[in-house]
Amino acid sequence: MKKFKATCLGLSLLLAASSLCGCSEKESSDQLLDPKNPVTVTVWHYYNGVQQTTFDEMVNDFNDTVGHKKGVVVEAYSKSSINELADSVIASVNKESGAETPPSIFAAYAETTYKLDKMGAIADLNQYITDKEKDEYIKEYINEGIFSDGSMKIFPTAKSTEVMMINKTDWDKFSSAENVSESDLSTMEGIAETAEKYYEYTDALTPDIPNDGKAFFGRDSVANYMYIGAKQLGCEYFEIDKDGNASVTIKKDVLKKLWENYYVPYVKGYYTAQSRYRSDDAKIGSLIALICSTSGAAYFPSEVTIDNDYTYPIENKVFEVPCFADSEKYYVQQGAGMSVIKSDKKTEYASMLFLKWFTEEERNIEFSISSGYLPVKESANDYNKVSEVNSKLEAPMDDTMLNTIKTAIGEIDSKSLYTSTPFDKSTEARDYIGNTMQNTAADDYAAAWKRISAGEDRDSVLNEYVSDEAFDKWYESFIDGLEKTIS
Repeated sequence: MKKFKATCLGLSLLLAASSLCGCSEKESSDQLLDPKNPVTVTVWHYYNGVQQTTFDEMVNDFNDTVGHKKGVVVEAYSKSSINELADSVIASVNKESGAETPPSIFAAYAETTYKLDKMGAIADLNQYITDKEKDEYIKEYINEGIFSDGSMKIFPTAKSTEVMMINKTDWDKFSSAENVSESDLSTMEGIAETAEKYYEYTDALTPDIPNDGKAFFGRDSVANYMYIGAKQLGCEYFEIDKDGNASVTIKKDVLKKLWENYYVPYVKGYYTAQSRYRSDDAKIGSLIALICSTSGAAYFPSEVTIDNDYTYPIENKVFEVPCFADSEKYYVQQGAGMSVIKSDKKTEYASMLFLKWFTEEERNIEFSISSGYLPVKESANDYNKVSEVNSKLEAPMDDTMLNTIKTAIGEIDSKSLYTSTPFDKSTEARDYIGNTMQNTAADDYAAAWKRISAGEDRDSVLNEYVSDEAFDKWYESFIDGLEKTIS
């Protein structure tokens, strides 16, 4: 891994001395920190594999340079997954039996930080960062961490969004045979229409076997589809009052549009979700197009294996995620930020010193390259800079990930980013919204195709599941369950 000790030490020290002017003169860095009596900052994260290795190396860089000079020692610990991390932090703050001492910094989505903030456990970072410094970061990333009272409770460190990936090898065969083009994939409605054509195309390849067409498309996160789709179509699921209470506001016609462009093609066999991730489905030829996170793009296969027997190589192509036709252009903003546990000024200051150091332009680009995340500063979201840093690394990104980052940067530059507002039951609500759509589609697909396989007419069976009456029944059940989830 390329080291930045020589080039970044001067800049880091300058930042430490001059940019942390949110503190008063009496709380300057020289007074808060003492090299002879260093403060230990613990970081809990959920990075694994290459991400963890890169982060650990950067922590060592910090400790050897700025930390050594200023009197800060950072110790980093992986909690394996974001859910385990969230549970561990909450348990530590609650002082549950067997829980560890709370960390100084922890990676978190807004929902976890919101819960801990209501417990009085989260430091307001406004006192350690100026408005000028905030302006260096992408606005939506900063705004996610600003709570309703104006306090800053989450610091952006690495973000992600979604991209669409295509098995270009099989797409080229299909597009040539059926006269479809990449422009047909420019909207969510276009994806559904193209998926129907692909099913019919693959079904016709075996004329002696009826109804054996293949699915074209799948999504890793149906919850993202539901949330971003609603936002594109002009509304959100909840209205949050000043006390943090949520009420359901999603419109029926918006849910109908979402249902028509996920549930309906799924039940008809045009979409699928057979494995844990859609990249796994792509590996076995169950689909040829998918939407995944930028970090998930690294797992898109280079070959397809059919029935554990026949394997062939494939090329891929990365696209921006389609929006609904004639809609507002929103993309999902995801990826955990870092929150600081409320403690003493010295530890909080040292925590922010490290976080600012970590998000300096070139260093944050390097972490992004290794992890599939996106850098968080405006100046760092530049493909030419990413490509330049990548060329200097011992283990540079391959073309797939370079194209993924390039595509994601294009999305960020041209569209608006969206993340939902947290409230007490926002995690449960998100799970309900995504799981209800996915599970209903999967269950109804299985039931419908069991009947079709038994000899019933395909069109007659499917019409029962995709009728207006079927939607109305689903809608009433969905809204009732959603209101109970947030109550």
